[in-house]
This record gives sequence, C-alpha cells and structure tokens, in this order.
Amino acid sequence: MPDGKPAGVRCVQLTADNRCAIFGRPERPAVCASLRAEPAMCGNDRVHAMAWLGALEAATR
Repeated sequence: MPDGKPAGVRCVQLTADNRCAIFGRPERPAVCASLRAEPAMCGNDRVHAMAWLGALEAATR
C-alpha cells in the first residue's frame, strides 16, 4: 500500500490466515516492523487482539 493503509482497511499483505506475507522482508513498512506485540495488546484470544488493533486504528483516523 504505497500511500499508506487507511484505518479500517485490511492490509493487502495479509494472507488468508491473517499472517503478514512480507514479514521479515526489506519492503515491509517500518511502522509494521516497529509494532511490538505485548500481552496487553494480544490478550487471551484473537477477539481481544483485533479489538485492540481496531482501537489503535480509530485513534489514528
């Protein structure tokens, strides 16, 4: 996404199982590489993690 990823839009690099298709590659955006998951972010399940990410995106709209 050369112009950045708008909040609420699924990243074009996400695979069907929600993994990053360019993880560890040099073309991966710096913002993605700098995001460090922590227990508070991930919680105990995917529902919690997705809600946390949604809140981050809403805060940056």
